[in-house]
Amino acid sequence: MGKNQKERAKERREKRREDISEQRKIPYTDQQRWWCSETIAVVTGSNRGIGYEIARQLATHGLHVIITSRDIDSGKAAANTLRQELEGTNVDVHQLDILDPSSVTGFAEWIYQTYGGIDILVNNAGVNYNLGSDNSVEHAEKVIATNYYGTKRMIEAMIPLMKASTFGARIVNVSSRLGRLNGRRNRLGDVALRELLTDESTLTEEVIDRTMAKFFEEVRIGSWTSGLWPQMYTDYSLSKLAVNAYTRLMAKALSNRLDGQKIYMNCCCPGWVKTAMTGWAGNSPVEDGADTGVWLALFPDQPVTGKFFAERREINY
Repeated sequence: MGKNQKERAKERREKRREDISEQRKIPYTDQQRWWCSETIAVVTGSNRGIGYEIARQLATHGLHVIITSRDIDSGKAAANTLRQELEGTNVDVHQLDILDPSSVTGFAEWIYQTYGGIDILVNNAGVNYNLGSDNSVEHAEKVIATNYYGTKRMIEAMIPLMKASTFGARIVNVSSRLGRLNGRRNRLGDVALRELLTDESTLTEEVIDRTMAKFFEEVRIGSWTSGLWPQMYTDYSLSKLAVNAYTRLMAKALSNRLDGQKIYMNCCCPGWVKTAMTGWAGNSPVEDGADTGVWLALFPDQPVTGKFFAERREINY
């Protein structure tokens, strides 16, 4: 990419960020606000970074927000900060480690006993051990166990607790463009596998899990650099590829629910955001990174489902 192209790309990014910031200033009308102070929104991994900002923006809109954190003290500190910033806001906090099945089960039981269910689930919790030009798969199993299997565990646990509503319950999965199947960069080199994961008639949970197992095996024997897997942040990219595929799969299954029992599920890419996960090297402020996830959670019109969004625009898987 030449200098002029880079400059133009930078200008386009800045213009989109400015547009998003302006759109965020436009208040929802009374007709658009389907939620109220008793609408329950759970945000995983919300003690810091994008998760905290998603929780903050949802609380700003008047929802009752549940902050979750692996470390309960960090979660309590985040909740206290939010309460101080937004006086009178409804914020609760609970320990949650999406890697731990007993923690997820305990959280689900607490939600049911305390609130009877939830209206919105934002799956933000995730890990990435690669920064800059690094591309180690040393932590591949933990990355995929957290980002994909942990997210799936939360969805399975929360679906029975999603409240019936004429507006539909919402699940938003924070993902990444790095996990795109058909992007020009970083896509799967295995054409047959890519087609299997792309085609809705062949996409199954077994296919997704089998893909992860195949990758783990190649990591074990050291052949994962064959060119068949994404070449940038390989383990993280694959974990998000799995999240994207699972989103499509579950959104389709949930779309068969009767009116009043609908659950709309989408995923979004926050972009390269200035947070601890990027070593503070991102090019977007956290407010913009959280925006699309909040926008999807609050979508006022007939919601879409099974789609992938970035900067409030649909993008291809």
